[in-house]
Amino acid sequence: MQRKISRRTILQGSSALALTGVFASPIRAAAPPASSITPELIAAAKKEGKVVWYTSVDLKLAQQIGKAFEAKFPGVACRVERTGAERVFQRIGQEYSSNIHAVDVVNTSDAAHVVVWKRNGWLAPYVPEDVAKYYPDEHKDADGTYASFRIFLSVIAYNTNLVKKEEAPKSFADLLDPKWKGKIVKAHPGYSGTIMTATFQIARDLGWEYFEKLAQQNIMQIQSASDPPKKLALGERAVQADGVEYLVLRLKETGQPIEPVYATEGSPLIIGPNAMFKGAPNPNAARLFQSYCFTAEAQQLCIDIGGLRSAHPHTKEKAGRMPFASIKKMKDDAEGVERTAAEIKERYTKIFKV
Repeated sequence: MQRKISRRTILQGSSALALTGVFASPIRAAAPPASSITPELIAAAKKEGKVVWYTSVDLKLAQQIGKAFEAKFPGVACRVERTGAERVFQRIGQEYSSNIHAVDVVNTSDAAHVVVWKRNGWLAPYVPEDVAKYYPDEHKDADGTYASFRIFLSVIAYNTNLVKKEEAPKSFADLLDPKWKGKIVKAHPGYSGTIMTATFQIARDLGWEYFEKLAQQNIMQIQSASDPPKKLALGERAVQADGVEYLVLRLKETGQPIEPVYATEGSPLIIGPNAMFKGAPNPNAARLFQSYCFTAEAQQLCIDIGGLRSAHPHTKEKAGRMPFASIKKMKDDAEGVERTAAEIKERYTKIFKV
């Protein structure tokens, strides 16, 4: 049986990188020049025939991105391996500890993961042309090893058939009202990178006392950050304490009785970077796929189909959604998550007894 490798094991004995903004690194190596999609790159990728993408992106969107890539570049298959961000992290750690190099490109909803992979020397510097031209500094690594493929929030939400608008919670503090006891669903930071990041930001800004009180609300505890919106839509719970904004938006736009709430204290901001591995078995296909992921075309798919936000200035927000700029957001801190992840899991498990 293969030994399970935890985040704590992988991080043991290593010091955290100090970050400025989302992705800036104090160890400044010159980023490689921007790379465009050329006929030569396409031809080389076709010889390899496939790219393997480990991702925590919602499965429907991940498959759509893969299909769009395959349609644009016939002859290069995109194999999507989708699971929760923490499982992605553990899987790559297990594979690399056994000298198995199966992943070409990775996406995680826990930006702290790329801090670790970069420090381990596993990531390949590569700067897609669109990233170099259009992405602000806070959404790309100074050394060129990763950039923000997706941006989204972890939000409160409610079932509109079960909760009237005027009675819906407007803040995290409102979730502690006794009237919500037994009516809340919540995801777990031990499975979901989104919830790991959200838990860090909420604990930092509101204190662990908030979670101690929330645990008294007899919540339904589930794993993935994409599961609470589904439970709401089915009417299994009236309110979600956390969960991905993008699925709430998608469900709402297909007529499901669900409404997002942007907490008055601020909604946790989640950055989902894409990165390429030095040991990628299909390096040219990896470069082609990485470049495609940051084009306006792919980013617009993320917005329109996935309900995500984007740093690409040539994309358009979908009508009917609250403009990203108008939402109060908590501050992202990948280094803080990376430094305290083991403590967060341990403390959360003790408080919620799960």
